[in-house]
Amino acid sequence: MKLDSPIFDSIRVKPEEERRPRAAGPACDHPGCGLMATHRAPKGRARESEYWRFCLEHVRAYNQSYNYFAGMSQDAVMQYQKDAVVGHRPTWKMGFNGDAERFDAADPLDLIREFGPTATRARHERATAERRPVHNAERKAFDTLGLDIDAASADIKARFKELVKRHHPDANGGDRSSEDRLVEVIQAYNYLKSAKFC
Repeated sequence: MKLDSPIFDSIRVKPEEERRPRAAGPACDHPGCGLMATHRAPKGRARESEYWRFCLEHVRAYNQSYNYFAGMSQDAVMQYQKDAVVGHRPTWKMGFNGDAERFDAADPLDLIREFGPTATRARHERATAERRPVHNAERKAFDTLGLDIDAASADIKARFKELVKRHHPDANGGDRSSEDRLVEVIQAYNYLKSAKFC
């Protein structure tokens, strides 16, 4: 084996300084500098994936004067810092989605329904129902369903389903004697639905 072989040097011994191949790198981006660029520096806020290439001396000077937030208003900087807490990802409020009826926890004091996500909607419906004058046709529709005028929308729907099941001919073995009552129930429910009671 030849002792001056480049293969021998790379395997067995540390190559001599003058025999090491020099990697040609990019030159420093600073004007008038001819040194090899060994460090990267970001170009700015709007160009996150682009970098300047500097030598050690010029990258230090660049980093001393670099300001990511230059040109941003104080509100924009505060918003950026607030979003940085969660990694600039969207977030949602904590809690459960859905009605208290679908929530699996035991609620003996009915607190979830009272203070949960549907409580505001229920209070709004009650306030709307209290402010709204009830017309004779609406009174007749409530009487047809056998409900009070201040019945909630869930009660109206439940009563409608109950009456349809009771008076439908298929539920009565094909007997059509209560079919007229079924038509009245359907018309009353449709009227209340169009009047935004349910």
